[in-house]
Amino acid sequence: MRDFKVIGLMSGSSLDGVDIAYVNFSHDNKRWFFQIVEAGNVPYSSYWKEQLAEAFNKKPEDLKELDKEYGRYLGTITKRFIEKYELEPKLIASHGHTIFHRPDEGFTLQIGDGQEIAKATGITTVNDFRSEDVMKGGQGAPLVPIGDRHLFADYPICLNIGGIANVSYEYEGKRIAYDICIANQMLNYLANKLGYDYDNNGSFARQGKVNLDLLKAFNDNSYYDKEAPKSLGREFFEKYQHQIIEESSLDVRDILATATEHIASQIVKSTDMLEKSKMLITGGGAKNNYLVERISELSKHEVVIPDTMIIDYKEALIFAFLGTLKMEGKINVLSSVTGATSDSSSGTIHN
Repeated sequence: MRDFKVIGLMSGSSLDGVDIAYVNFSHDNKRWFFQIVEAGNVPYSSYWKEQLAEAFNKKPEDLKELDKEYGRYLGTITKRFIEKYELEPKLIASHGHTIFHRPDEGFTLQIGDGQEIAKATGITTVNDFRSEDVMKGGQGAPLVPIGDRHLFADYPICLNIGGIANVSYEYEGKRIAYDICIANQMLNYLANKLGYDYDNNGSFARQGKVNLDLLKAFNDNSYYDKEAPKSLGREFFEKYQHQIIEESSLDVRDILATATEHIASQIVKSTDMLEKSKMLITGGGAKNNYLVERISELSKHEVVIPDTMIIDYKEALIFAFLGTLKMEGKINVLSSVTGATSDSSSGTIHN
């Protein structure tokens, strides 16, 4: 049995901070096992929230500088985490923070310079897990399905609800996965209008009423009828949903209720053709009781909510796994998921 001690770093589009997970992986030549030994979230300061939210509009030279600065920041907080828990990781695997994701135009950008992380921590670092796949004509997303296949094989359907909701499942011998719809990105944007960072437990949405015309406007987008592979970025929210929200004269609670119904119905639409089975829900959306209720009521599948460690840190765990596979020279990005010309052992190694 071989052991791998790895730190995974994840920053999602909902800007709630950096998830850090220290994971012990082991492999017995047949299957992988994991244990999350320590994990935590480092919330973003107002400075970093602003920098990352506005990076979308920055000039290329400013973005290069931010890439390095953010890498130093990730290195600093990781070093603190290691010292606090007296850990001995052999590897750091960092997703970085997505600024642009335009695979159809041949590029994607996650900032957080891996060399700066390696320099700050003195530990080999792998980052930039998406670019190689995009260069091969793939979507560069989702990346989590390889982890779903090897680490969560007991659940035929793996649903993650973060800034974006995505799904992963085995179908006719292949792993299929794709982004379903914008999720917490939209719900948090609406909660901000009420003066909150997010809609705790979906309580504001629960107070609202679903508006059928608004629901139709949300659902009426050709993306939802596209075959996989397909993926979403912040661009989709900015281009379509932001405008729909701003043009609505409804009470924010009604928009929240409608947005929640939209997310639940798109999730159900994406999983309804599969045989009835267990659906594991992770990501921040798994804590939104109202959203989970709506999914449970509309779906034929048995919804499973795991313990909070898995809910909160599954993506950080899986990026740690992607880094491990990269260092082992094994496939970590599946072309059946992304649509690339071939599978990849993706990521850039910094010593």
